[in-house]
Amino acid sequence: MLVSVSPASVSPAVGSAPTQADLLDFVRRTAADAGLIASLPLDPEGRTWVRLEGPGGSEAWLIGWPPGTGTGWHDHAESVGAFLTASGELKENSLAARLPTDGWKTLELTEDVDRERRLPTGRGRAFGRHHVHEVLNESRTDHAISVHAYYPPLPRIRRYGRTGQVLRLEQVERPEDWQ
Repeated sequence: MLVSVSPASVSPAVGSAPTQADLLDFVRRTAADAGLIASLPLDPEGRTWVRLEGPGGSEAWLIGWPPGTGTGWHDHAESVGAFLTASGELKENSLAARLPTDGWKTLELTEDVDRERRLPTGRGRAFGRHHVHEVLNESRTDHAISVHAYYPPLPRIRRYGRTGQVLRLEQVERPEDWQ
C-alpha cells in the first residue's frame, strides 16, 4: 500500500538537509497524531505501510507490525534515519561497529558488537549511515505501529543473513523493489 500523507511538520532551514535530530523530531510529532496512527490498516498476516511526506525531502513511512514480525538484518546505505514506536513495543538489535560499505560478502563479527534496545510506545532513536540492525515485534498478541524517516531518500537497502557471529550480504534492494 502506498499513500502520500503529509502530517503537520516544521521543515529544516531552507536549503539544508534534515539532520538525524530533525528526523527524530519529525517521527515524534507524527507518532503523536492519534488520528494518523489509527488510520493505518493493520493486517494479521504481514506488515502494512503508508508513505508519508517527510521534512526537507526525506522519505518517511508509517508501518504496522503484526505480532511476531520483523525486518531481518539490514542497513539503509548512505541514508541517516530515525524511527519511533507509536503504539505497542518494538525491539531493535543492532551492531555497534562500522562495517565496510562495499566489496565483501561475509564478515566475522567480534563478540562485543551486539546491542539490544527495547522501544515501547513513545520511544525511538536516530541512527547514522550504514547502521546495521533488525527491528522486531516480539509480542504474541499485539500489533505495533512505528514511524520512520530517512534522508536522503533510500538509495538502497542491503539485507543480511546472520548465523552466530557471521554476517552475510544476501540481497541489495533498490527503491523500485519496495515502492
